[in-house]
Amino acid sequence: MQKLIGLYDDVIQTLEFFQQNPPPSFDRLHFSLPFVVGSGNAYNTGLILFSDKAAVFADESNFKQLVNAYQPVIEKKLIQDCVVVSASGEKDSVWEVKLAKEKGLRTTLLTTKPNSPAAKAADTTIAFSSIAEPYTYNVSTYMGMILSATKENPERILNYVRQLVFPASFADYQAYSFVLPDRFQHICPMLDIKKSELFGPYLSLRAFPDGHARHAKFVIRTTDELVISIDRDNHYYGDPGGRWHIKLPSDFSSAALMAITYAIVGKIQDAKPPYYRTHIEAYCTDYGPKAYGKTEPFEVIVPGSNS
Repeated sequence: MQKLIGLYDDVIQTLEFFQQNPPPSFDRLHFSLPFVVGSGNAYNTGLILFSDKAAVFADESNFKQLVNAYQPVIEKKLIQDCVVVSASGEKDSVWEVKLAKEKGLRTTLLTTKPNSPAAKAADTTIAFSSIAEPYTYNVSTYMGMILSATKENPERILNYVRQLVFPASFADYQAYSFVLPDRFQHICPMLDIKKSELFGPYLSLRAFPDGHARHAKFVIRTTDELVISIDRDNHYYGDPGGRWHIKLPSDFSSAALMAITYAIVGKIQDAKPPYYRTHIEAYCTDYGPKAYGKTEPFEVIVPGSNS
């Protein structure tokens, strides 16, 4: 088993990196009703990047269906662009770029690997810097893209994360739930993915925007659950003794929310058995690549963009 840093340390190293290496600016204004395509948290990053614009969002499961359904709209030139978000520029992003071009769309790839197969196929590639990270973490890969749009200050976010005061009983809970402001709803599925990657079936980790939380998500209360509400007072969700409220600076946006929530998940990871560390090497060398029809193993430590 290789020596792997935890998610919390990855967040800290990512913010330190972006203090010294600001990401390039990504201008979304010239895209008019684009397809925005990505897998996993690349998809959720696309949702964040284009949350204030009209766009058609797709992932690896429905892009073929959607691009065919919108073919008459494409032929009328009402949709002319496809933005593919991919940390690696490999796997599904390769066929997604090629399919978009076959359908007559201009393709723009957002990636940290400018020499990747998808980058070679795309019309335009915007390269973002990243640090070396354990497979699946993808903190720097996607945070750089988000910072390019939100223009937040990594140093301020870093100082905030380092000053978080965790409840004394934080490590003792068996279930954790986040309630986020509605404007940060796209962070919630990112946390759900982290739950699957780091804890699988061993621990409950949930995340809801405030509007969803009201819809019977907290019918069942238990003293084993900590409900973490961000930028709102929580008087209703979870056991009254298991509530943690976190106040945000008014100028914090999606990159800060990603950093804060990932850092908290990282502290949960540090407090629990090493589920991820125990399984990730077997995943990368065996059943992970096989699911893509590949025999070459994934890298357990994904090199940074300058590696």
